[in-house]
Amino acid sequence: MDATVFGLVAAAMVLVGERRLMPALAVLLDFLIAAGLLRLATEPAWDAIAAVAAVIAVRKLVTAGLRGTRPH
Repeated sequence: MDATVFGLVAAAMVLVGERRLMPALAVLLDFLIAAGLLRLATEPAWDAIAAVAAVIAVRKLVTAGLRGTRPH
């Protein structure tokens, strides 16, 4: 199975357990980052690098939102 599928399952489990969207979204984004990095290891292309960078940027914003602070 793909890391993205595992991420969706893990995020759904967090959403059911916590009943809050932000922690579930953070888990999903962590899995998407991992999936992107795995893809980069096999096929380093500029579009893949841009996709991973975008997911990391969104993850930073979500993490800041969970803490209630602005990202650095």
